[in-house]
Amino acid sequence: MKKTKHNNKKVPSMKTFTPQATRLRSKRLSPVRHICLALALCVASGAALADLKVGVAMSQFDDTWLTYLREAMGAKAKAMPDGVSLQFEDARGDVVKQLSQVESFISQKVDAIIVNPVDTAATQTITKEAVAAGIPLVYVNRAPDAVQPAGVVVVASDDVKAGEMQAQYLADKLGGKGNVVILLGDLANNSTQNRTKGVKEILAKYPGIKIDQEQTGIWLRQKGMDLVNDWITQGREFNAVFSNNDEMAIGAAMALKQAGVEKGKVLIGGVDGTPDGLNAVKKGDLAVSVYQDAKGQADASVEAAVKMAHKQPVEPRLMVPYQLITAENADSFKH
Repeated sequence: MKKTKHNNKKVPSMKTFTPQATRLRSKRLSPVRHICLALALCVASGAALADLKVGVAMSQFDDTWLTYLREAMGAKAKAMPDGVSLQFEDARGDVVKQLSQVESFISQKVDAIIVNPVDTAATQTITKEAVAAGIPLVYVNRAPDAVQPAGVVVVASDDVKAGEMQAQYLADKLGGKGNVVILLGDLANNSTQNRTKGVKEILAKYPGIKIDQEQTGIWLRQKGMDLVNDWITQGREFNAVFSNNDEMAIGAAMALKQAGVEKGKVLIGGVDGTPDGLNAVKKGDLAVSVYQDAKGQADASVEAAVKMAHKQPVEPRLMVPYQLITAENADSFKH
């Protein structure tokens, strides 16, 4: 682990090194010396403000919720008293590119690394190289599939729980019966897998609820809209849309509105509680969403990285809870 270097040697006074004649001149120039000393202290203070450098490898910059996460991480770093500099990199959904970015952080000898993994099943090499270099590693939002060794922390939320919360609310509103469709996120993403797992575990308790369709909209609003448009065109009848995120859920609401379906006739649920998602719940376009706390995950990940860089103990798994959002409480949430 790279340690922040501090010079603990006591600097001898000017009297020790200054001949008598020079000391006399120094006294006459004391105002100048005071100005120089003040400037030196300012420079030293500026350097202290960025004592720690943390590399942050994001899976992609153009994801709506991850943008809130990234911005919140930057705000947290600026607010920390120790001074933390974050270097963000965008993997653009490329596993190989993300590994290269992490290797670059290691070669730069950063104090800690935070990774929002592209693929949670492909993190072994990242973990191995960071641990071998002695650099603290934090995975945020997406928990790796493999068990993590010492020196690695995971900050996330329980996606299975999110799916369960969404499904239970909609199942209750449906009265335990009806046809439903599921909009899936990126199939390689464990958030997709776990949220859908939570949904299906709840629906298994309701034999009167049938899953008619489930397809991936890869987290995108337009894809969600296109899929629901297709299902409507095919003449499929469904009573609810279970979406793995708010963006696809909003797309579903747009498709239903475009088809002339009365608002609220088909129940729609999302996950994340983005500003657009919250607004959609308030307007009744979505029946429910589940709040994923971007600030909570951001704060916890940056704090964990800083603590580990200072060799302070950190719990290996820090779970930020999900919260149910309905029209009744939507005003109490924000990113």
